[in-house]
Amino acid sequence: MTLNKQTYYTLALSAYFSLFALLMAWNTLLMPSARFPTALVLIVTVTPLLLPLRGFLHGRSKSTAWMAYVSLLYITHGLVEAMANLAERWYATGEAILALTLFMSATFYVRSNGKEPNQ
Repeated sequence: MTLNKQTYYTLALSAYFSLFALLMAWNTLLMPSARFPTALVLIVTVTPLLLPLRGFLHGRSKSTAWMAYVSLLYITHGLVEAMANLAERWYATGEAILALTLFMSATFYVRSNGKEPNQ
């Protein structure tokens, strides 16, 4: 079964916004940090997602590739946090799954976008 590039892009967008919402809710409502200010935690965790956002929303291949690279940070963070912190294991596992979905769908979108005959 092969999917078209629009399906990959839609999946990447939904994974991106789900990951963004999870990180915002996790760090503000569900388990706010007792050691660090919430604003600092949000700057560190959410800012890397915002860097390639403009081009990613326009469907540009280069920005989508950068979004895939950025998602690798969240895969790593989610897996490490799931192993280290038992209280936040489900949130971290969700982060890793969403980031992996973002990585795979963005990668397949860029790959299918490059195979077009007019590019």
